[in-house]
Amino acid sequence: MGNCFRTDHHYQPIIAVCLEDFTIKYPIGRGGYGQVFKVQHNETGQIFAMKEMRKNLIVAKKSVSTIMNERHLLGFLNHPFIVNLHYAFQTRQSLYLVVDLMSGGDLRHYFVINNRVRSEEALRFLAACIVVGLEYLHSNGIVHRDIKPENLVFDCNGYLHITDFGIARNSNEDNSYISSGTPGYMAPEVLCSQNHGTVADFFALGAILFECITNFRPYIGKNRKEIRDAVLAKQARLDKEELSQWSPECLDFINRLIMRKPENRLGINGIEEVKGHCWFEDWDWMKFGCKAIESPFKPKKEDNFDLYQVSKKWEVSYERINNLNSQKLFAGYLFDVTLFRKDTSDTKLVE
Repeated sequence: MGNCFRTDHHYQPIIAVCLEDFTIKYPIGRGGYGQVFKVQHNETGQIFAMKEMRKNLIVAKKSVSTIMNERHLLGFLNHPFIVNLHYAFQTRQSLYLVVDLMSGGDLRHYFVINNRVRSEEALRFLAACIVVGLEYLHSNGIVHRDIKPENLVFDCNGYLHITDFGIARNSNEDNSYISSGTPGYMAPEVLCSQNHGTVADFFALGAILFECITNFRPYIGKNRKEIRDAVLAKQARLDKEELSQWSPECLDFINRLIMRKPENRLGINGIEEVKGHCWFEDWDWMKFGCKAIESPFKPKKEDNFDLYQVSKKWEVSYERINNLNSQKLFAGYLFDVTLFRKDTSDTKLVE
């Protein structure tokens, strides 16, 4: 990842943002550690999403390293096809991440509402969004490791962005000891606890596209072991005779992404191999990168989320975090993008 990462030790608490700098509108999501709110920055009037995470839950679930890893990665990443960080701060009981608001909802929500993606034009648009986001991450030496519909979110214009970098890792390190992720989208080398790199993300892309047109994943099982057994038993493949409404180029693209052996997988020779596949033969990547191509996805309302899920009462049953040693686990969490950009104006990040 080069020298683009900068620590935030120079930030002074007296000039850092705090909860009182925002007006909380209403909840728009929830996760394993807390809730997500739509908020407005009082000084600038900008609208953001604010993720609140309870420290007691993070400690109890032994997830401090995951949470801090995401914060540090978001501290230097910035790209139009990911969800970018603007502010990070903490109170005695909670951590807060203030990020881009993605009002179009996640891809899983789209599946629930629309069942599946039904046109090849729309599928290629989705794939291109993910490819461009992965291109940026991989060029910075990062493998995301948890690409799945829940971690792909639409903006108000129907473009898809990558989010949730908790288990992302340096692609050049030995990752054989790390096997976390979501089994239905995990590459075989990850499931089998083998060393893996950026090509694992391409398998996840293929699994998502497979699900988009069939409504199920390439390898199915009730748990991780069953999915692993399914992977080892037989190579999954889309049949062009059964899916004649999809072009051979589209099916070939997906089939090559979900190859079990990483050395046989599309993208093993880099992102240009993915972008250069015949399915994208006439695709204008430069125009698309500028978001100058109209999206086939049109969010129908301002906030696309499961109202029932976010309106349920949030109950915390763990002890409060009061001791100093536990608080030290979250040292260095502060982040203000305006200060960061000023301090790194002479530091070139990969565009």
